[in-house]
Amino acid sequence: MRNIFLTLASMFCCLAGCTAQSDKYTSLDVAEFEKVAANDNIVLLDVRTAMEYREGHLPGAVNADVLRDDFLAQASLLLPKENAVALYCRSGKRSKKAAQILSDNGYKVTELSTGYNGWTQAGKEVSKQEVDVFTTDNGSLVRIYCIKHGTLRMSVGGKWIYVDPVIDKVPPVTDFSTLPKADLILLTHEHPDHLDAKAISQLTKQDTKLITNRRCSDMLGGKGQVMKNGDSATIGEWNIEAVPAYNTSKGKEQFHPKGRDNGFVLTIDGFRIYIAGDTEDIDEMKDISDIDVAFLPCNQPFTMTPEQVAKATKTIHPKVLFPYHYGNTDIRQVRTLLKDSSTDVRIRQYQ
Repeated sequence: MRNIFLTLASMFCCLAGCTAQSDKYTSLDVAEFEKVAANDNIVLLDVRTAMEYREGHLPGAVNADVLRDDFLAQASLLLPKENAVALYCRSGKRSKKAAQILSDNGYKVTELSTGYNGWTQAGKEVSKQEVDVFTTDNGSLVRIYCIKHGTLRMSVGGKWIYVDPVIDKVPPVTDFSTLPKADLILLTHEHPDHLDAKAISQLTKQDTKLITNRRCSDMLGGKGQVMKNGDSATIGEWNIEAVPAYNTSKGKEQFHPKGRDNGFVLTIDGFRIYIAGDTEDIDEMKDISDIDVAFLPCNQPFTMTPEQVAKATKTIHPKVLFPYHYGNTDIRQVRTLLKDSSTDVRIRQYQ
């Protein structure tokens, strides 16, 4: 009789979707999970669908859908093995499946037992900003947050870097006063979709470092450290190189004249990020090497066509490409043009 009862109980659990707890991962409630997720060395992973993620997620979370056949492959691109993972789903069911898969493949995993629903019911903060996470040579995590257009936000080791912060007039509008203050702000040039004195003021604290070209500095009343093409600077442990950014197409040279504007190569503990600024596929790109992440603009008539972005990518050979500042361009063309490339093309909401 007892065996029959156990058999029926087992069948009921299977039908009800019960999941056995594995000793390979830890399940936490909201309060404890929040403490774990606050650790800068933890990678926060949302295992819901991309649509669910876009509608709102825990701040700083990256996304890989556990229901996709390629979940492990996608997660492997996003998650460094040396860093622990804190993950969640909507209610806590899918997260246990994901935790089992990842722990079976060598990851140290913590999951939120009540999921996103429990998080929001507890009144915790949520975000709609897409995030990508990378690892430097010494294991520090670089988080890149997608804002929009030409504005970038990055964090590493509890410090914050902003590139061309602008309060866009078109929703969704970023309120920079609610974001962490900047340790470093990089300005590529003075066009109003790249230079915004109010946004800079909202992000500036006493020791914020501001790097600009000459025109931006003049327009900001002499503020900032001026760099021109070919200059380099060291800010703490970060190295910054100012590189050319200009138009070459006939009739478009006046948009971004040669020698006026900057792109930047930012090196953080050996991890190299190329932020092209407003440019076309210029000859000087052949001198830019060992790039881990590249941001290339795709917004004709002011910057590059998808074909130019593809050409520039094949010149630079970055490990990861983010097309950005792309306006109404069908940015999927870039991915198609680079389908045979070794570069990982990631499309984010940088219209």
